[in-house]
Amino acid sequence: MLINISGLMFLFLIFTSHSGLTCMFTDSVRLVDGDGLCSGRLEVKSHQSWTSVCETGFDQQDAEVVCRELGCGTPVNLQGALFGEGKHPFGTKDFQCKGTENSLLTCSTSEREEHTCAHGKAVGLTCQYVKLVDGSSRCAGTVMLYDKKWRTVEGNAWSIKDAAVVCRQLDCGSAVAVTNKNLEMTTSKDDVRISCSGSESGLKECAVHDISWSLSSAGVICSGNSVPQKEVWRTSGEKND
Repeated sequence: MLINISGLMFLFLIFTSHSGLTCMFTDSVRLVDGDGLCSGRLEVKSHQSWTSVCETGFDQQDAEVVCRELGCGTPVNLQGALFGEGKHPFGTKDFQCKGTENSLLTCSTSEREEHTCAHGKAVGLTCQYVKLVDGSSRCAGTVMLYDKKWRTVEGNAWSIKDAAVVCRQLDCGSAVAVTNKNLEMTTSKDDVRISCSGSESGLKECAVHDISWSLSSAGVICSGNSVPQKEVWRTSGEKND
């Protein structure tokens, strides 16, 4: 998928894994066998071969870099074997990211003491690249899309089909209504325009175009109001500081 952002072209590749699930990847990292484009078991390319990553030593800062590299926003869930064990061997490096790097392979690494990984410890990661803000619940509000940064979605062409994709992606039920928030005529922003068929599982499957300004921002009211998991958690249930 080629996205035009402020005159620059960024390439995010989408493929269908052996299990039939659609995945997001770059030439060095990918999330596979997940339940959406930005979730799955983490795999890293090393010496032209894909390897799994062991959860031991993989922390929130590492997850932040992966989500950013994939254009997938921020991490919301980090859990071992959440998306299976996979068929690839485990890598021999532990990543030591600061959280500000643009790619996982630019992070510092150290040699893992154990070259094997316990069963149930393959890194499973879910990133969030769409969120609703300034609403009455987490399933209502102004739509924000992550493309290198959090950006407002232009509201003039926003439709119930587009809104349906957002509600589905956020596990918020169906779209009840679309909303538009008027912006100042003089506002100059780096917004995006979205066009969906309504059947997509997430906004990254829709057509995304950058625009220099807009007169309104898109919003949605979904039928659900479930509470999201806002922190990155380990399998044990303890927060990863």
